[in-house]
Amino acid sequence: MSSTLTIPGIEPLSIAMLLYPGFTMLDLIGPQSVLVWAGTTHLVAKTMAPVESDSGARLLPTCTLADCPRDLDVLFVPGGFGTFAAMKDPEVLAFLADRGARAGSVTSVCGGALLLGAAGLLQGYRSTTHWALHDALPAFGAVPVKQRVVVDRNRISGGGVTAGIDFGLTLLAQLRGEETARLVQLMMEYDPAPPFAAGTPEQAGPALTERALKLMRAAAPADAAQAGA
Repeated sequence: MSSTLTIPGIEPLSIAMLLYPGFTMLDLIGPQSVLVWAGTTHLVAKTMAPVESDSGARLLPTCTLADCPRDLDVLFVPGGFGTFAAMKDPEVLAFLADRGARAGSVTSVCGGALLLGAAGLLQGYRSTTHWALHDALPAFGAVPVKQRVVVDRNRISGGGVTAGIDFGLTLLAQLRGEETARLVQLMMEYDPAPPFAAGTPEQAGPALTERALKLMRAAAPADAAQAGA
């Protein structure tokens, strides 16, 4: 959408953010809340109908795949329990391959990295994704890295869900300078202090990690099987 929030004095970016059924809302909203200060975020889907996330909340697209600008500063893909269905959609993959071939930055959060991989955009690149999906990255020629945000040339990826804000600020600093990213971080009051040390398998321990995996498999059993989770 066209934004009235763009910070004066910076060259506005053109950013396309993919919507597909079953995407994770926070994967997209975290980065969008950062990047909306730096330009126009196009919420792109196959049609203009509302797109339902994996939590049931819906977003309205601002343009279709066909109408999305061809030359982008940023192409962004979120993850979600609908990721593997989207990976089988030739129209979505063709869109990503086309825009990704020319975009200044090709980016993802969480399982969105697998969609980029399925479109042939991660071959030979270091990448991260949700901790439960790291083992799936090599199938696409990507090199998995267990970091919250990974930058490899113009490929920038974030880990699972909440990493989207870290990803967005990292990308913004790269494209419009650290001072701009620090300004946005302050306006968002982004000063995380999680109540529990349970945000990674290493912190949570094996018992809680196994419970989390079982819950994710139950939410999307076919997806989890394909991911090796």
